[in-house]
Amino acid sequence: MKKYLNTMLKGVLMGTADVVPGVSGGTIAFITGIYEELIATIDGLSFQAIKDIKLIGFGGVIRKYNLKFLLSLILGIGIAVVSLSKLISYLLETYPVLVWAFFFGLVVASILYIARQINRWNGTALLAIIIGTAISYYITIAEPIGSPDTWWYIIFSGFIAIIAMILPGVSGAFLLLLLGSYKVIIGSISGLVEALSQGDWSLVGKYLTNLMLFALGCIVGLKIFSRILTWLFKNKENTTLALLTGFMIGSLNKLWPWKKVISTRVNSHGEEVPFLEKSILPQFFDGEPKILLVFILALLGFALIFILEKWAAKKQ
Repeated sequence: MKKYLNTMLKGVLMGTADVVPGVSGGTIAFITGIYEELIATIDGLSFQAIKDIKLIGFGGVIRKYNLKFLLSLILGIGIAVVSLSKLISYLLETYPVLVWAFFFGLVVASILYIARQINRWNGTALLAIIIGTAISYYITIAEPIGSPDTWWYIIFSGFIAIIAMILPGVSGAFLLLLLGSYKVIIGSISGLVEALSQGDWSLVGKYLTNLMLFALGCIVGLKIFSRILTWLFKNKENTTLALLTGFMIGSLNKLWPWKKVISTRVNSHGEEVPFLEKSILPQFFDGEPKILLVFILALLGFALIFILEKWAAKKQ
């Protein structure tokens, strides 16, 4: 029980990261030591599990497919997403410089952690880092598209976002923002909770349908991409780690605390918030740059990764 409570806590950390545009839950999974087990468990799932129920029973299926681990992790992620989506959105809207500073320090420490796992520094590894950095950086500066809410686009958004969510350094929430689906999905999560509390069943059906379509896309994306990742880690681990390191380096542009707003968007509460931004130096920031607080929070984020690393190593 203690083991699976620890797994659930790691899921809470992953879910918290996945809610924030710019931070990857895959990074947290990697640092806490469950990344390869997560990918291997997802890859091992198939319809054979249904047939195995008759052969080895529910208990046997749970053990064979490592479902206690997976369900504990999903429960933790779900708790974080439902309970923290409003809080994270509020903090990003109210204290954006300080929040991004914390996550900037977190990701810098994550880069150092993953880079240390690279065993051979050669031309291939360096090229992979450059390619990963370029791809990730381009994602951070790409201009978001509209916010379609048709059923097929929600499924497609889930397919793309879940791939990003399990890749260290690539933010699934930010890709949802680029796809124009962030408002639809986050709004459906918070709206479902509110509609349930008010007993508005027509809205419950609407929001639940959106989330089920999104979940369908996530399941398909997870199943397809987990097999690719499993093969990469078994056969090209060094290059894969280098590519992931590049992804994280490129994502730092999104997490830079001082931004200049180029365009805005309307969030799920009908409020106008920054949409497309450009990284700038603190002296050019339109407002109080809070350099000392930014430095302190970046150090806290940096330290948190090493605390998580030591905690995960102890549990292992």
